[in-house]
Amino acid sequence: MRFADESFEPYVLSLPKSTVIPLVCDSPHSGVIYPADFQNYVPTSVLRSGEDTYVEELWRSLPFVGGTLIAANFPRTYIDPNRDVDDIDPNILAEPWASELHPTEKSRLGYGLIWSRVHNQPIYDRKLWVAEVENRIGTYYEPYHAVLNRYIELAHERFGGVWHLNLHSMPSNSYEILELKADKPLADFVLGDRDGTTCDPTLTGIVEDFLLEHGYTVARNDPFKGVALIGRLGRPAENRHSLQIEVNRALYMDESTYEKTASFEALQKDLAKLSEKVAEFVKMLI
Repeated sequence: MRFADESFEPYVLSLPKSTVIPLVCDSPHSGVIYPADFQNYVPTSVLRSGEDTYVEELWRSLPFVGGTLIAANFPRTYIDPNRDVDDIDPNILAEPWASELHPTEKSRLGYGLIWSRVHNQPIYDRKLWVAEVENRIGTYYEPYHAVLNRYIELAHERFGGVWHLNLHSMPSNSYEILELKADKPLADFVLGDRDGTTCDPTLTGIVEDFLLEHGYTVARNDPFKGVALIGRLGRPAENRHSLQIEVNRALYMDESTYEKTASFEALQKDLAKLSEKVAEFVKMLI
């Protein structure tokens, strides 16, 4: 992570390094550059738990199989690109929003478009002005969605279909964070397709089978189904498919120090093989 003294690009765009296929992938929560105007009250060391640290590195092979990879540079605790733009808790604002807001359960938990809590600690010791939230939307959120939408539409226009992977990591204590009771441990991977509505089940099955064959545990939609981003992009009836993939952070990093563990490289190699498997599937359909 680092602190930014000046403006920076909101994302990193990695274009295909082999024959282009309609596979567009994004890591919306891997940003580790903290804007100068964050003005957080909670220590940044606590904020870091919101990062999907190293996810873009784990999946760095995607451009080599013909896919496009977009990774956020800004942290999700500053503004979360995996939320709808009106998913804002009005109670965190110092003044009324100009239009109607639609806060979800995520906002209630403090994890809406603008996070207000992390590890049950308040991020701010003040309320936010509308202008500063609008600046975050215009400077980071909107450019991120613009580039993602651009490559989604280019792929669909050229090939008549598009496959989107929404890439994340999850804390090993995710059930606790989400205030959910569970009678089983968190899986190594969680595949989210909003209960089968955002993606061709064949692709979901291919990903699941590969991971199981390589010794990982896999769950579907438990506890992460996917939220705003795949809900908007995943429309199988239009040959637009979106699958969220969550990887348990305990597989590759020390969650207290944010350092890679010895197993990082092995996981990265497995995900490179999985990327090849997904690319093979996509190529069969174009």
